[in-house]
Amino acid sequence: MRRTTRGNPNARTVDDNNMPPKRVRSPLDVEVPTKFARAKRKRLSRKDSREQTKCRLVEATQELVARMGFAAISVEDIAVGAGYSRGAFYSNFCSKNDLFRDLLRRLHKAHLTQLQLPPVDSESLEHILKRGSRGYSELFRDTTSFICWTEARMLAARDPRFRASMSAMARERRERLAEPLKAFYRRSDARAPLNPDVMVVGLMSLIEGLKLAELAGQLDMTPDTSESVLTFFLESIAVAAATCTDQR
Repeated sequence: MRRTTRGNPNARTVDDNNMPPKRVRSPLDVEVPTKFARAKRKRLSRKDSREQTKCRLVEATQELVARMGFAAISVEDIAVGAGYSRGAFYSNFCSKNDLFRDLLRRLHKAHLTQLQLPPVDSESLEHILKRGSRGYSELFRDTTSFICWTEARMLAARDPRFRASMSAMARERRERLAEPLKAFYRRSDARAPLNPDVMVVGLMSLIEGLKLAELAGQLDMTPDTSESVLTFFLESIAVAAATCTDQR
């Protein structure tokens, strides 16, 4: 179809068939977070502006690490992904590792809040374990977050300084999950078949291992299979605990 723009004596005839196609939105297009929308925003203080820059750099890092891996991305990639220059990056973080630690601390803080399990005096051991495993599993429902933690563990295996930070955060999660178990054994005056801290480490490791196998497509692992394995693990602990109590 050919058409001419009206009201313009110098207008050229336009052939619609030669016009570039309209861009179709891709599922990979990234939405700018609402909290960072530029329209109608009030002037930020210097502190708030700095925090906003940090948040954008952290969010860009999380997406890039999940998509490409920590070792494959550069400071330049992160800065461009967040919409900043290298100078803005180094004004807020000393290095890529420094930024990655900040990302993990933010995720960890949110995780601790989610793992805050209110004590229930009449709760059975099996129910406590199921509630704890459900809460811990929820932390890794977000695949992007889980991949970041997996990358962090690989980095910790090679870097002693990074390992210290990871170990401190893991201890906090373990203590948060183990406290309801310890309260149960204090309340019931029963003997635990295994140290509650060790029990929780096993539970955490099992959940993370199942999630990794599921993502990697290993051993035909599915969410239903993972649930079956977890249920078996929890029921076995409950049976072992009941046996210890009967033998007293």
